[in-house]
Amino acid sequence: MSDSVKSVETFALTLPRETPYLGVARDGEQPNARGYLVRKGNRTVYPIFDRSVLVRIETRNGVVGWGETYGLVAPGAVGAIIGDLLADFTIGSDPANPSDIYDRLYDLMRVRGYTGGFYVDALAAIDIALWDIAGKLAGKPVSKLLGKQVRDTIPAYVSGLPEKTLARRVVLAETWLERGFNAFKFATPVADDGPACELAALRKALGDRVRIAADMHWNQTSEEALDLIRAMEPHGLWFAEAPVRTEDIAGLEAVCTYSPVPIAVGEEWRTHYDMLHRIGRCTLSIVQPEMGHKGITNFMRIGQLAEQHGLEVIPHATIGAGIFLAASLQASASLDAVTAHEFQHSIFEPNRKLLNGGMECKAGVYTVPQGAGLGVELSKEALALLQPI
Repeated sequence: MSDSVKSVETFALTLPRETPYLGVARDGEQPNARGYLVRKGNRTVYPIFDRSVLVRIETRNGVVGWGETYGLVAPGAVGAIIGDLLADFTIGSDPANPSDIYDRLYDLMRVRGYTGGFYVDALAAIDIALWDIAGKLAGKPVSKLLGKQVRDTIPAYVSGLPEKTLARRVVLAETWLERGFNAFKFATPVADDGPACELAALRKALGDRVRIAADMHWNQTSEEALDLIRAMEPHGLWFAEAPVRTEDIAGLEAVCTYSPVPIAVGEEWRTHYDMLHRIGRCTLSIVQPEMGHKGITNFMRIGQLAEQHGLEVIPHATIGAGIFLAASLQASASLDAVTAHEFQHSIFEPNRKLLNGGMECKAGVYTVPQGAGLGVELSKEALALLQPI
């Protein structure tokens, strides 16, 4: 062992937002004292700020790696899992073999049923930080450690149009079209005039060559989802994302069987086991791994499964401070099956000051960072915002 993990530290990073994610709060969506509001369209809680959990791992030779996961709500849960359990079992490990450490940490709680949720989110942050260190030790971008780098740019699609009215959402989409983006996704829970009307208006404004997808937010039965998809399909629907509740595998099977458009799922999965439960039953078209839930190790396992089954990979990207977005781009650059990547412009653009490094999204494409490890580092502004958990 040429080096070993010396310390594991956990932080929360919080940034204010001018407008909550998915747009201004509707009637009945007032935030509570903690700054959490519940969207009526999908009954899901969101903060009125941006927040993620970051992990700093340092080796005995002074190499530092950063990881990141979700901290939108209850960041202390992730911090406690890392501080009370995972950190001590990571210290002393050889950081050159992140996947081995991931599997060992995952196994610690398998017997007790902790195979998802906050536990695997915490593990994902550690995994990303270890891959960052492994790349720095090797003097290579993570993408090249993963076997090959098949691309240094990745097509991006504009995700979300957080304006209050349909007319304003159309104008926002047109501004991104003018900036060179030709693929979009809107959220059906905030399509106030109905998803079919939303898509029709976007299609009329953006033209026939633009791809437009619909994020359905796991909010329908299979029958309801199919009705909405069939209503949208005449207006040229690229894909329908998360059409049924994540627990409803039978419903997903029915939607995949009868949908006239491709079905995309996988953002909320934590491991490749979640994918294995579905690909035997459901004729999926697109898999959407989210780095902040999976870490690089399981992101790659899901991507490789997708390649084996002839599925497209279009990663999800809630970017936080940008560490797990950089990790997502590094992993995506090494997968042949990746055809596009989500661009959360309402987070990426305001939070650009948090990172140093060559990560850009312009004219419809991401540039993959080329430095060692993840290829990015937290800026002074970001470091000043960190609060220990």
